[in-house]
Amino acid sequence: MARIRPYRPTDRAAMYEICLKTADAGGDATGILSDDDLWGALFAVPYVERHPDLAWVVEGDDGRAIGYLVATDDTDAFYAWFRDVWWPPFHERYPRPETVDGRESRLIDYAYTREPGAEPHAAAYPAHLHIDLLPETQGQGMGRRLVETLFDELRRRGVPALHLGMDPANAGAAAFYDRLGMTRLAETPGGITYGVRFDDEAGAR
Repeated sequence: MARIRPYRPTDRAAMYEICLKTADAGGDATGILSDDDLWGALFAVPYVERHPDLAWVVEGDDGRAIGYLVATDDTDAFYAWFRDVWWPPFHERYPRPETVDGRESRLIDYAYTREPGAEPHAAAYPAHLHIDLLPETQGQGMGRRLVETLFDELRRRGVPALHLGMDPANAGAAAFYDRLGMTRLAETPGGITYGVRFDDEAGAR
């Protein structure tokens, strides 16, 4: 039976792989970009580098990592670190595009625009998360257990609220967050932002 455990440094390669295999609105994004590693460099691995204490892995019966949740408890502080520490070593590998006219250029430009204040919901909902589960992991309640594990830790730390963004094409993820009782804070053609407050326990369940 699959189990949830804390992230280990030996899971780093699996983070890249799982992120890639779920990056296309929950489906496999292999080959969509010129460099498959960009997905993990943006949405998975920086979190385990900055916050290994807010990262959990779903481990299968065979010991493989088959899903994860990563998070930060302070989005503005995380983005300052991302801008100043994490992203500079990638500048040569991923130069900032002169024009933003496609999926890959939008993702790279996103990396260059991370800074405190970049996320409009961060002041009221300072934490945020990313969760990705391979198809073999889904439907077992692991997603809910991962989220509840994080929520319990954020409450313990006194973090008042959390937000997350998702691709509106990922209908399964939207249904999952709706079932968790999260509130839709904003909707645009490019994304949906959900929020949950821990200082209002009725809205945190």
